[in-house]
Amino acid sequence: MDTNTLRACTFLDKGGVGKTTATAHLGVPISEDHQTLLVDLAGKQNDLAKQFGCFDEIEANTDAWPNVSTVFSEEWDSIAEKVPDATAEMILETDEGPDLLPAHKGLDQVDDDLASIAVERRYALFDHFLSEYIEPLGYDVILIDLPGLTNNITLNGLWAARNVIAPVELGAFEERQMDALIEDLDELEDVFEVNAEVVMVLPNRVDTRTSLASTLLDELADTFAETIAPAHIPQSQDIRNAQREGCTVFALDEPSQTAQRACDAYREDATALMYRLQQLQTRMESEQEVA
Repeated sequence: MDTNTLRACTFLDKGGVGKTTATAHLGVPISEDHQTLLVDLAGKQNDLAKQFGCFDEIEANTDAWPNVSTVFSEEWDSIAEKVPDATAEMILETDEGPDLLPAHKGLDQVDDDLASIAVERRYALFDHFLSEYIEPLGYDVILIDLPGLTNNITLNGLWAARNVIAPVELGAFEERQMDALIEDLDELEDVFEVNAEVVMVLPNRVDTRTSLASTLLDELADTFAETIAPAHIPQSQDIRNAQREGCTVFALDEPSQTAQRACDAYREDATALMYRLQQLQTRMESEQEVA
């Protein structure tokens, strides 16, 4: 991957850990200074579109073609050549800064379709799409929301992003999931020579009023000292309230104290994420020059 665009994905091999919430709430502050695209590969439920109040618009046009599932086809280059502005027309503007490439019901079939493609091409299709069709649109940052399980779509996203944001809730099970994630990334490198790594472990829905949560947070920080996010995300009902209203907590008119703390934490983590991604990109460019 030779690119000036910064890429990352949110992933943990478990559903319900806050991947979509993290994607949206990191994307908003990043978009204040950078052209940012959020990509939803997490499934046909289109939770990122719901987060930004775009779901009804998408549902009114469910037969749109091409769509994000189409780009996993080996015929995509031919399709893009025949359909003017195909890529740009798939992207929506949100009211909060980032643009959005929404999910599509066709993603349900993509995983099976990818299984029939030769391994040497199977996992590089989305990387090709981003490099050849998305980056010419001028985005500085691409954040990809991946499914909560390891499948062919997930591996495409990991291959394309290389940098993983892992939202975790506090508990031994999540720590084991982190260990499994690192093993998956090591296997990706060993088998396909693709160097992907965890760039940020993001403690999510943290209630530090309990001694257990504080203890587990300290343990997580010790275990992942180099990649832990600088600020944990506090538990806040307003995050769920905002989702129901079709916005992030940044857009709430009267955020609660916990919601404001969440906003502050996401901003701090977004700044740290950008710094880490830029450092990794600089390191990669230096290694390429040496090679």
